[in-house]
Amino acid sequence: MTTKILALVDSSIYAQSVCDHTAWIAKRLNASVNLLHVLGRREGAATGDLSGSLKLGARSALLEELATLDAQRAKLSQAQGHAILDDAKAIIERAGVGPVTTRLQHGDLLEAVAELEPELRVVVIGKRGDGADFASNHLGSNLERIVRTSKIPVFVASRAFQPISKILIAFDGGDSAKRAVDRITESPFFDAMSATLSFVGTETPGILTKLEKAREQLAGVGLDVTVDITSGEPEKVLEHKVSTENFGLLVMGAYGHSRIRSLIIGSLTTTMIRSCKIPILLYR
Repeated sequence: MTTKILALVDSSIYAQSVCDHTAWIAKRLNASVNLLHVLGRREGAATGDLSGSLKLGARSALLEELATLDAQRAKLSQAQGHAILDDAKAIIERAGVGPVTTRLQHGDLLEAVAELEPELRVVVIGKRGDGADFASNHLGSNLERIVRTSKIPVFVASRAFQPISKILIAFDGGDSAKRAVDRITESPFFDAMSATLSFVGTETPGILTKLEKAREQLAGVGLDVTVDITSGEPEKVLEHKVSTENFGLLVMGAYGHSRIRSLIIGSLTTTMIRSCKIPILLYR
């Protein structure tokens, strides 16, 4: 199994947390780190000659000046991207993690991630991007795009880093929830942690059987596991548990059956991730 982590870094207030979480995860997985900063197509390169066929007069001179300024902005964006990557690399290496490689790329973030996916164990991304200070009630658009398309686990870093020892697993009995349990049992990341399997809905013999099977599977690799069944709306129940029971990480399947499915593929995705003050690990 590959042991490389991809961390998506930018200039947002979440960048430090992304680096801290990435370093902590890398230590537990004995993994290397690939840092990626993507410049948008307009940021990364000048647009060329804006003057077109107008070669004389004041208007032509103005357009040529704008073209020069555009080229300067492109250079500054590239310099900023390199500085972001250098700072992130220094933070992770100071934590004792290596090797750390950096990659500045132009174009579309999804295309860049998709290109690297086959060699990755997990993607780490901040909850919000560069506009976090100005749009605190909104998630980063890149986060939602990554969650919807990534075929590997996505770790959504919270605002501040804290070591994780207690996890909440949102379990609805669906295929993605089962795969999440499988991945947890296979990963050294979860060693020595305690876990709560949380089912939100009506208790039935079928779900009890699935919960017990999942509990035995997790306990079989040494996790301290409890099972919790609660009626109510999934987003409200999970948010309450996160805020009152000192969990350090919420784990859930990216796609499922029943109402938890809407947490990821519907509008409730934004509500859940926005309200959760701890990191979220999403499995496909």
